[in-house]
Amino acid sequence: MIQIQGLVKSFGHTYALQGVDLEVAEGEFLTIVGPNGAGKTTLLRILATLLKPTSGLVRIAGLDMASGGTEIRRRIGFVSHRPLVYSNLTVEENLYFYGRIYDVHPLGERVDMLLNLVGLEGRRHSPARTLSRGMQQRLSLARAVIHEPSLMLLDEPYTGLDQQATKMLRRLLQTINPESRTVVMTTHNLERGLELCDRLAILSRGRIVHQSEKAPLTLTELQEIYWQCVEEKTD
Repeated sequence: MIQIQGLVKSFGHTYALQGVDLEVAEGEFLTIVGPNGAGKTTLLRILATLLKPTSGLVRIAGLDMASGGTEIRRRIGFVSHRPLVYSNLTVEENLYFYGRIYDVHPLGERVDMLLNLVGLEGRRHSPARTLSRGMQQRLSLARAVIHEPSLMLLDEPYTGLDQQATKMLRRLLQTINPESRTVVMTTHNLERGLELCDRLAILSRGRIVHQSEKAPLTLTELQEIYWQCVEEKTD
């Protein structure tokens, strides 16, 4: 599903990504963990076609990002710590807006199903700005899957959520993740990152420094590997 070779992204003289090589299979859930400033958000924004690489190869579903951006965007659902919804539109209006962009049919049935799935049926006529942080993130998730994307990109989706909202989001992620859907999630929380994934990668200072299958990796083992990799890269 995803093929990345020699990916570099610089902002002036500052390098956010320094030669990333990574492959993600169709239907796989990959978690990318790393400290703040490791390049996690930059990597996902490139995969979401929101940033252009400085150099390197990026392919999604066999499509080259340099020439297939429009088709790639139709295959992607993107959730970040920012809801990316229109605050003055109602919950329902936001979903109808994005559904029309992706030419979803039948749109009304899809909106009703998603509102029930994310627990916002009772708030469908509320402006998005009136929602709590957790409810906005639920709306963001519904917005991201309105067109049934084959690839979900989740950039620190738990940021700013309280414990109850975190549990709700985790249940929703498990619900909307059929076997055919590929998921890439970034987080700095090792426990949450390990919980949902099939495979885990550590990104530090713009480089992939470790990759592991989830099984039989324990949280304690991951913590030891993580700090060893991050400390080695920051020494």
